[in-house]
Amino acid sequence: MAKRAIAIASHPDDIEFMMAGTLIRLKECGYEIHYMNIADGALGGNMLSHSALAARRREEAMAAAKMAGAIFHESITHDLEVFYNTEQLTKVVRVVREVDPEIVLTHGPYDYMEDHINAGRLAVSAAFCRGMGNFRGVEDLAPVMTDVAVYHSLPLSLKDQLNRPVVPDVFVDVTSTIPLKRQMLNCHQTQKQWLDESQGMDAYLDDMTSRAKEMGDLCGFCEYAEGWIRHNANGFCPADFDPLSVISRPAAK
Repeated sequence: MAKRAIAIASHPDDIEFMMAGTLIRLKECGYEIHYMNIADGALGGNMLSHSALAARRREEAMAAAKMAGAIFHESITHDLEVFYNTEQLTKVVRVVREVDPEIVLTHGPYDYMEDHINAGRLAVSAAFCRGMGNFRGVEDLAPVMTDVAVYHSLPLSLKDQLNRPVVPDVFVDVTSTIPLKRQMLNCHQTQKQWLDESQGMDAYLDDMTSRAKEMGDLCGFCEYAEGWIRHNANGFCPADFDPLSVISRPAAK
């Protein structure tokens, strides 16, 4: 059976911006890859009704996941309603137990947006609870005890809530994945239109590429990179369990 990795992000297009290159590289290494956005993206624009926009963004995310060869998982809540609570945690625990991943890619606690921070918290706790048989709400799913390593992506701005640079621990060379990352991101046409209008991001695809280029310049060993910070291993796996190392290199000291 193939090893499994899952990216758990907040909104449709978050994976494409900061995680997709690593997910693609893992698939190339033989991993079964999974794709989940916690929120449905329904506030990412004013051109459609709430329900219509959620449906459109679901279609866009599913198309992007298919391009990467990833298994798509449904969203569980709406934009700006990503909260760290038992209801949402139970739903994410269910996904983590069903997937039984060796690698979880998610947002970091230093991100600039509360939805991102809470999505990352839910992903971390779900991975931590994967083996707790008495966790209520998922009694029909057997606990899983696979060692799992959690890695946090960089925020889109590459800075935290207080505008301080976030420096990764490790980098993944995603140079070969940039064409596919751009194709995946281009699936999110509703978000492109919204950001063009609301934030002046008239270079949606180029903005993603420039983030990867900045990480490539920072790491110094490739043209384009994604940066990651590894979560404390305690409760998840042995301290020396670092499956992402198959494609990552540590930051220069």
